[in-house]
Amino acid sequence: MDFKDLDPVLHSQLRLAIMSILISEEEAEFTLLKEKTNATAGNLSVQINKLRDAAYITVVKQFKENYPQTICKITATGKKAFSDYVASIQSYLNAGKRK
Repeated sequence: MDFKDLDPVLHSQLRLAIMSILISEEEAEFTLLKEKTNATAGNLSVQINKLRDAAYITVVKQFKENYPQTICKITATGKKAFSDYVASIQSYLNAGKRK
């Protein structure tokens, strides 16, 4: 049985949580991600930047009614990486089962 390597970008609890939200939502505001993950603003920003640097998400900064708004959107690369990560985890979960 070959164990697949786990994507180090996604193998972080907070980054995985962000991606899980974006998989179902497609895009989400920073405030929603902060609320759903219970992360601090600083830590969330750092993790969002790591996901952006990996091209898993895009970050759009804009103004809405004179307030800054940050929107995170999952990319096709991010969707594939998430799918591959889930498949890798599945291979670990199935390792003990007989075929």
